Amino acid sequence: MLRQRLRTRVSPLAYLGQVLVVLLAGALLWYGLMLVLLGFKVTPSRIDRVSAYRTIYDFFAGLGPEDITDRVRLIAGLVGMATFLLCTYLAWKEIPRPYLARSSLDLYEDDLTTVSVDPRAIERAAEVAARENPAVSSAAARYAGEDGLTVDVAVKQARGLPATVHDVRDRIAAALTQHDLPTMPVNVTLTGFDRKHRRELN
Repeated sequence: MLRQRLRTRVSPLAYLGQVLVVLLAGALLWYGLMLVLLGFKVTPSRIDRVSAYRTIYDFFAGLGPEDITDRVRLIAGLVGMATFLLCTYLAWKEIPRPYLARSSLDLYEDDLTTVSVDPRAIERAAEVAARENPAVSSAAARYAGEDGLTVDVAVKQARGLPATVHDVRDRIAAALTQHDLPTMPVNVTLTGFDRKHRRELN
């Protein structure tokens, strides 16, 4: 059986972060070009008309203590905090999140025909079989290729948990056989108790 391929899932907001990176890189390249032009003896006045670097520098250099009012500090602080939070959030969204790419299970194959079953069909068969146990309130299955089936179940009562888990596993194995699916490992995990029946745990 082929191993599953590892893929990465990227948030759509990550593209906004990439746009900001491109804009910043473009600004650095632009003003780097201005420095190169200054090195080639292009007059500063002409460079300033193109990039306004001297105008921007003179504006900030001309600021004095009287210009930094309480209102200006408040606005600068809020804008700085908002920018920090936005950039942090976008950086978090830039992190790729790997996941296993699921593929169909091939049941039969020859030169002309291929018979395969979708992973969700296998999971659905396991979930239906697990819910046939009266003690199970919910079930969620995950087909993991050669690792088999992982089935998370929530039960209605705490009594007889080992027997419930074994019965669920046996029901799933029987359902796979009934649907002519190959035998595979079945891992049953208890994920919780039904809130309506929590009093039985006291």
